[in-house]
Amino acid sequence: MAGRILTYSEKDTWIHRLSGVSKMIFFLLWSLTGMLTYDTRVLMVMLICSLVIFKVSHTEWKQVGTVFQFILLFLCINLFAIWLFSPNQGTVIYGTKTELLHLFGNHNITKEQLFYQFNILLKYLTVTPVVLMFIVTTNQSEFAASLNRMGVSYNVGYAIAIALRYIPDVQSDFTKIKHAQEARGIEMSSKTSLWTRIKRMSAIIFPLLFSSMDRIDVVSNAMELRGFGKNKKRTWYMGKKLVRNDYLTIGFAVVFMAVALTITFADGSRFWNPFQ
Repeated sequence: MAGRILTYSEKDTWIHRLSGVSKMIFFLLWSLTGMLTYDTRVLMVMLICSLVIFKVSHTEWKQVGTVFQFILLFLCINLFAIWLFSPNQGTVIYGTKTELLHLFGNHNITKEQLFYQFNILLKYLTVTPVVLMFIVTTNQSEFAASLNRMGVSYNVGYAIAIALRYIPDVQSDFTKIKHAQEARGIEMSSKTSLWTRIKRMSAIIFPLLFSSMDRIDVVSNAMELRGFGKNKKRTWYMGKKLVRNDYLTIGFAVVFMAVALTITFADGSRFWNPFQ
């Protein structure tokens, strides 16, 4: 069971040895670059880099597979919704219309729309491996201590650390509720249709939220009873100073972002247009 939980896993890789702060800065700059650019060339390079980083971190698929499947499911629904409500967004952006198939009304399949939605797919896929890598390679306590060392309030650092610690707990609760539903005869495996699984999985959200709120209440009461937040400063058991590899990682993220955005906005638009 533990191997399937999305949580920190201690390994001896250079990514694990990085400070949580440098990984957070890299993640933020990487995500910001992915959000700003619609240049397919930049996004393809980012996707390759993300996959390489994910591979180097030695992250096991059984840790992230379930979460990744949910992300893909959400992405498919999102892409369908984009096409359903804005079927000609791509033609407006790229200024041309190459119709491949007419379906009904104003809903056509065009090269421009497919290219636009392909870029959206790339934007998600460039960030997802980095997010998963950050979660499974970052020790929550070390991360909170490193943030505080950089001047961030320890209350904020603890809040972020606890949020990261909650991820495996929420995932574990989800699995328990899912198994309880299956024990009652509610099929949630691939034996049922995709739409049926989505409806039945969505029914788990509310009991999952209630159980999470109960846990938050217990933790907050325990911290209050121990006088958490009374003093302005506190000592830390774990913490890392930024070393050479941390500065190299941050420097790479800054340089890559500058180059990527320069390429993106070279023609005055963040959309690379291969149709003109």
